[in-house]
Amino acid sequence: MSEIIKWRSPAEAAQKRPSREAALEAVRTLIAWAGDDPDREGLKDTPKRVIEAYREWFGGYDQDPTLELKRVFEDVGGYDDIVMLKKIDVESHCEHHIAPFLGKAYVAYLPTDAVVGISKIARVVEIFAKRLQTQETMTSQIAEAINDTLKPRGVAVLIDAEHQCMSTRGVHHKDVTTVTTQFTGAFKEDSELRNRFLKLAGYG
Repeated sequence: MSEIIKWRSPAEAAQKRPSREAALEAVRTLIAWAGDDPDREGLKDTPKRVIEAYREWFGGYDQDPTLELKRVFEDVGGYDDIVMLKKIDVESHCEHHIAPFLGKAYVAYLPTDAVVGISKIARVVEIFAKRLQTQETMTSQIAEAINDTLKPRGVAVLIDAEHQCMSTRGVHHKDVTTVTTQFTGAFKEDSELRNRFLKLAGYG
């Protein structure tokens, strides 16, 4: 597996996860740190809601992206050109401020002897999005997971997202998006093929 990929396995995540009580108390502490009273009526159930939301937002730690890519279909009728999914929703949180970043992913690969179900590509994006990382790391991890598991002739990934750590705090610049790309194999070596992907994604 590539050095780029250093994600925790579901077993590691479960082993290192604190207790529910510790998580609830941590939220209560943050509410107090913000300047409010965690015991007042409107906030009494907030810790429970927050940790439930965290399990949803960060559910990717409980899933293995490589397992989603294991089942392939070999009856492709000789098809050997680009397989591409466009505008996959990205709902993630950056590791620096745990602030949301929202956008779209564009993922393509060049199959060898088999293809994977298209929903599985979207699931891989979702699994990595539901973890704490940077957009750059996520882009690389998606590409490397597909590349290492499917062994295609090449993978291309583009993510375009707005980061709320920039739009709602700090410099407060709205309507600014970050675009990251990662290419492997033929997409990395062949500029014409790479440009085809970018044009199909609407960035060419």
